[in-house]
Amino acid sequence: MPKLGVNIDHVATVRQARKTNEPDPVWAAALAELGGADQITIHLREDRRHIQDRDLEVLRRTVNVPLNLECAVNDEMLAIAIANRPDQVCLVPEKREEVTTEGGLDVAGQLTSVTKAVARLSECGIAVSLFVDPCQAQIVASAKTGASIVELHTGSFAHAFRSSEMTARLEEIKRAAVQACQLSMRVDAGHGLTYSNVSLIAAIKEIHELNIGHSIVSRAVLVGMERAVREMKEILLRSSSSNGR
Repeated sequence: MPKLGVNIDHVATVRQARKTNEPDPVWAAALAELGGADQITIHLREDRRHIQDRDLEVLRRTVNVPLNLECAVNDEMLAIAIANRPDQVCLVPEKREEVTTEGGLDVAGQLTSVTKAVARLSECGIAVSLFVDPCQAQIVASAKTGASIVELHTGSFAHAFRSSEMTARLEEIKRAAVQACQLSMRVDAGHGLTYSNVSLIAAIKEIHELNIGHSIVSRAVLVGMERAVREMKEILLRSSSSNGR
């Protein structure tokens, strides 16, 4: 059964809509842990549209499961990561105009800068993950950087409209997962995964962890964070059991 990382960014999105102090993503993280979250994930964006520096600082002191910080590859964000020492940093692409992350990091096209970032973080004892599209060139480049983890971008699969397209995107993810494992990298996955589509990804035996945010937070608005996380964990368990994992 893959582990579940719960991304709590959109709890902060609701808070920032009014620029107030609630709902507090720190409280959401505690409830996610009670529901069975294996990791808490946050994305500190350059424009601070949801998660704030204070959230990272408090979560670093309070979470009882690994804390995964998503951030862009630039000096400001790397310095913040090193100062706060999360358990893991996932390097992601970032554009100010996007609503959410639109694709994987172009590691192959930015090999030198990404390799330097991986080295800086690794020297501080921080595990490094690279958020990449499930394609051969990016997996090979990721291994060259010295990063120990790749997180496969599942957005193309999650947003596929036709079943034939979904099947094709799923096969791409499966091939990328096998390739990364062969290169001795741990494989995580995430983006756009929901209660209705996650089972196919959870059944891929090479995947170690799934990071899911928007769907869980959306469900939590209706049933509460603890129950929303528990329900997602149950789906992962059933998917893994049916695949003999």
